[in-house]
Amino acid sequence: MEFNHISVLLEESLNGLNIKSDGIYIDGTMGGAGHSLEIVKKLDTGKLIGVDQDINAINKSKEKLKEYKDKAILIHDNFKNIKQILRELNIEKVDGVLLDLGVSSHQLDTGNRGFSYHKDAPLDMRMNEYDSISAKDIINTYSVEELDRILKDYGEERWSKRIAEFIVDKRREKYIETTGELVEIIKNAIPKAVRKDGPHPARRTFQAIRIEVNNELGILKQAIIDIVGCLNPNGRLSIITFHSLEDRIVKETYKYLYKNCICPKEFPICKCDKKREIKLINKKPIVASIDELENNKRARSAKLRIAEKI
Repeated sequence: MEFNHISVLLEESLNGLNIKSDGIYIDGTMGGAGHSLEIVKKLDTGKLIGVDQDINAINKSKEKLKEYKDKAILIHDNFKNIKQILRELNIEKVDGVLLDLGVSSHQLDTGNRGFSYHKDAPLDMRMNEYDSISAKDIINTYSVEELDRILKDYGEERWSKRIAEFIVDKRREKYIETTGELVEIIKNAIPKAVRKDGPHPARRTFQAIRIEVNNELGILKQAIIDIVGCLNPNGRLSIITFHSLEDRIVKETYKYLYKNCICPKEFPICKCDKKREIKLINKKPIVASIDELENNKRARSAKLRIAEKI
């Protein structure tokens, strides 16, 4: 089980957390523990709580952080459950949280997980292998309308309706079981003249299916609100996103948490009692440097947004 992963925006995201040696910090998406290791190195009497829904990530992180096991608590869970996680640890507030969203390099590189359109594998795409719904279930049970919706909304796929129709037509012949079968369907659905230029024709569809399987966007807004509620004053939240849909949710949720009032403009006085909860450390997202881009292609679309609890 190899985790060949280069942490994206490592220095920027850690600086964004403003780490104190006696603080409590959460890495909500540990992956290969690249960010976690650098966080725990900065702690003296502080604690790191590492969270990941992928049990492989937890097992690898145990190895990587074994020298710091007295400072690290590893939890197999989803960061959306942060309030429950802290309750069970009898921790009321923390000083910083890091989220590195999206699919990990390990998940893409592990062929049998079904995340990659470059490898023929069972259609799976579950970040938590104990979850019940897989990509195979979605591909073989969703209607044309449902497939069209997720490909359009989550993949921003121009040919969403046509791909959805081709999927449904093909599964009338046989159950669709592998990523290779799905890639061939997508290639047949997208006109050849369009396919010859640009990224891999299956990229957007695989992104959309993965997001649907793991409910990645559905949990994000409430998770951010819950995380901010668990921060100490001056505690920081650093979030790294990799596509526009994630970044838009982070940006809009930060904007909501920054507002003092959400009443309609026509109200003469505020009746909502909404209070500003954060200040924005960077109004524009931080992106990778030229040096990082040369060493890590995954950093191309990465954006970092940092907020501080008031």
